[in-house]
Amino acid sequence: MDYPDYDPASAVTPLTGDELGHLDSLLQTLPADGVMSLDGLDGYLTALLVGPSDLLKQLPTAEWLPLVWGGDGPGGNDAAPPFASKRQRKATVVLVLRHLRHIHHQLLQSQQDWEPIFSVAEQGAQEWADARDWCTGFLQAVDLLPSAWEAAWDDPALGPALAPLLVLGGGLADTPTASSEDADRDEDELDDPEVCDGLSRAVPDAVLRLLAWRA
Repeated sequence: MDYPDYDPASAVTPLTGDELGHLDSLLQTLPADGVMSLDGLDGYLTALLVGPSDLLKQLPTAEWLPLVWGGDGPGGNDAAPPFASKRQRKATVVLVLRHLRHIHHQLLQSQQDWEPIFSVAEQGAQEWADARDWCTGFLQAVDLLPSAWEAAWDDPALGPALAPLLVLGGGLADTPTASSEDADRDEDELDDPEVCDGLSRAVPDAVLRLLAWRA
């Protein structure tokens, strides 16, 4: 299928709360393996924008966009699963590209307003952030062109700042950024809401540092 290219000069039309809810519900119910969660999608799109290499210019839209719903599968020109119709597919593409444009605008012009979409669990008055799905989505974008990210992982100042993102996304082992403490963390430890929350709250700063490093 032919997909529209991302236009960084297009109008900024943030998704409304209802539209985000609709997109979230759609992604949760699509009958396919590998469909991203809304958190994962937000992280994926963010990585496409802040990565050391301009992935959106290097990669055709058809190479990165269908991964949001697990790929188009064989003969992707038709309204094949997981979508019920071409109309549903087109509407989803529009929502994703609008969200991408909004993130781009915030990261470039109003970073103080940028707030990544993390899962939040409530225990009484306490809120625990969980960025694991977001970071997994981020690293899915990294996997599109991993060689472009090597300089970021290797940078002695930036690399350690990115470690929380890598720990939560499960991608730390193959990079030189890991401290012994980070490398020893396992999934059970990340299930501790306090540990996960602490790492999650470090992720936005890591992303902004990456963006400044790239500039």
